[in-house]
Amino acid sequence: MKRLTKLALLTPLAAALLPGVAFADASSEISALRDRLEQLEAQVAQQKSAAPAAVAKPGSASSLQIGNTSFSFGGYIRIDALYSSYSDGEQANVVARDIHLPSQTPVFNTTAGATNAANVTGKRSSVLDAHAKTTRFNVKTSTDAGNGQKIGGFIEFDFLTGGSGTEVATNRYEPTLRHAFITYDKWLIGQTWTTFQDLGAFPDTVEFVGATDGTVFGRQPQVRYTNGSFQVALENPQSFLGAAGPATNNDSSLPDVVARYTHKADFGHVSVAALGRQLKDKNAASGADTAFGGGISVSGKVKLSSHDDIRFMATHGTGIGRYVALGLIGDAKLDANGEIETNDVTAAYVTYHHMWNDKWRSNLQVSGLTADYENGLESPTDTESNVSGLVNVIYTVAPKFDIGFEYLRSERKLNNGDKGSLDRVQGMAKYSF
Repeated sequence: MKRLTKLALLTPLAAALLPGVAFADASSEISALRDRLEQLEAQVAQQKSAAPAAVAKPGSASSLQIGNTSFSFGGYIRIDALYSSYSDGEQANVVARDIHLPSQTPVFNTTAGATNAANVTGKRSSVLDAHAKTTRFNVKTSTDAGNGQKIGGFIEFDFLTGGSGTEVATNRYEPTLRHAFITYDKWLIGQTWTTFQDLGAFPDTVEFVGATDGTVFGRQPQVRYTNGSFQVALENPQSFLGAAGPATNNDSSLPDVVARYTHKADFGHVSVAALGRQLKDKNAASGADTAFGGGISVSGKVKLSSHDDIRFMATHGTGIGRYVALGLIGDAKLDANGEIETNDVTAAYVTYHHMWNDKWRSNLQVSGLTADYENGLESPTDTESNVSGLVNVIYTVAPKFDIGFEYLRSERKLNNGDKGSLDRVQGMAKYSF
């Protein structure tokens, strides 16, 4: 169009220099060129008006751009089949049949006799379950804040503990919120993994939680600040205590405080975290009582070769029961005066991870926990310890598509010496997207 415009402007000058005989022809050319230029400009204007508004456009195969906000989607579809054999009775807890939940392993109490729960018979019981409850979906957003920073958002849910399901006909289960948080600069605000947990040391297992009885595990609302290798967070408090058995309350008036330092190098990483918290209980007998809980956790992942690594975690503390082994041990107990007496807990796991080739991999793991109760407050039915071990093989059928098989054995021991065990063979198929 610029060339046509220049031509239209220069043509009169050229025509003025030509003999008069050719002037009429030149005038006709100018008129034709002007008409053509107007037609082209009209076509361009029509094309612009007909084009759709640039509201949404794909950013990549799994992302979408709307205005100055990008949306990306992820998750996985996972199917599990579990054959579980319990030494001391039937498993009545639905979640414990879906994942390794040590607190629910039946143990026949020889001193209790007929007062054992109806499902705790002292006889071996086996059950087969299949489900897709750990299937998950997430949405991640990133918005340009206009000041060189990004505002991030993340929401994720699965169906593991959603309830309202039945295996009679439809196997329908409700979504359960896992994560919902905002990030800005060095800040995170919302619900996600506790800062006391090291995700970088998470084992590669078919079992959903991993090293259940030896790991720190939990998600909760928090405000977290990260600066390089350092993290500090204020997290939601919850006291997990009781007299005969643990019960939860939200009487705490101070947040749980967590600090973490992670050192990364060519060998992998090592991380140290510290936790401090207030336990509080209001009751009619004493009015209110508080106690301090705290602990430390050391974890990491160490490369042995290009195909092998060791993943580990060791945690010790008092009054931190709800952070370890999915609450196998309560934070504390109440004495006769309603005063809080904290429970000590020590938990650890070690996982050896080996890549046979680019398709096959295996893991060998040992994990366990021991508890120590205040003298005079321990009960014969309290868990004294739990130990477990597993071995698996996982095959990558195609990128993002894994099939795995695993054998797990777990044994729970009570304070009176009685034991109950779980033997489980589990298969899994998972497609990540």
